Amino acid sequence: MRTIELGTQGLKVSRQGFGAMGMSVAYGARDEEEAVATLNRAVDLGVTHIDTAEAYGPYENEKLIGRALGSRRDEITIATKFGRDFENNAVMDASAAHVHRAADRSLRHLGIDVIDLYYLHRVDPDVPIEETVGAMGELVQAGKVRYIGLSEAAAGTIRRAHAVHPLTAVQSELSLFSQDLLVNGIKDTLNELGIGLVAFSPIGRGFLTGQIRSVDDLDADDARRTLPRFSPENIAANLHLVDRIRDIAAARQATPSQIALAWVSAQGAVPIPGTKRRRYLEDNAGAGDMELAEQELVALAEAVPRNAVTGARDTEEGLAATNL
Repeated sequence: MRTIELGTQGLKVSRQGFGAMGMSVAYGARDEEEAVATLNRAVDLGVTHIDTAEAYGPYENEKLIGRALGSRRDEITIATKFGRDFENNAVMDASAAHVHRAADRSLRHLGIDVIDLYYLHRVDPDVPIEETVGAMGELVQAGKVRYIGLSEAAAGTIRRAHAVHPLTAVQSELSLFSQDLLVNGIKDTLNELGIGLVAFSPIGRGFLTGQIRSVDDLDADDARRTLPRFSPENIAANLHLVDRIRDIAAARQATPSQIALAWVSAQGAVPIPGTKRRRYLEDNAGAGDMELAEQELVALAEAVPRNAVTGARDTEEGLAATNL
């Protein structure tokens, strides 16, 4: 899989990344042996941009990455995130002091000397973004972090942050089922400022695979059961959209997941699909160098019009924690 430049600050990453969150939280049963094998297989396939966060566990996902890929540090880029103080009741804390504490903690848990890409996981409404990004810039100057970014941030916040220290990337949700940032000014702002876009949940949290036809297809402890889009009635309401994508994929002799990922790449973003199993990884990686033809993009736009999806992408609490 080829590498591309993420943003304009010099960071090069694989065209498709790997979101490791589900290996430690949210998506049902965990299997460390399979997780380690999956992470190593990802690197073998050229999927070398690994995305984690201290919130995933907390800490456990970073530690897993360290155990699984410690010997392959020179082959990968690692992105992690901070934002809550898990040593203090998980309160939101993006103060300068906590920025430094959190970075040192992540370095220790990952077992590395420098973080390639360090994100503010969620904007803290009680701390000026200038203070937070200023401290993140100090980490760059100290050699603990190479590049910095924000997650789920609004266009105005991105501009203020970038004026303090250049941002390399912004991470937000983008998929055929979540297209808001293409029309709310965020993508335009990133293009103007030369900031890269990293797309989490690029397969719609698995909905776009076509394999979720009922809430009963999810494990009893799967966090998606709490999301409006995955209520029984909303799954039923959205299946016809998934089936349209499946038809387009069949014509291309591809899977729905591959078409969904190729669509995200066509928007100028780096998708970071997550999986816990090698067989799904292999499928996802098959889209790494896929290019959609103009007629396919038009067909997808007609198949899944913006605002056609029923049900919010996250809970009210989850959406309230974003800066959007």
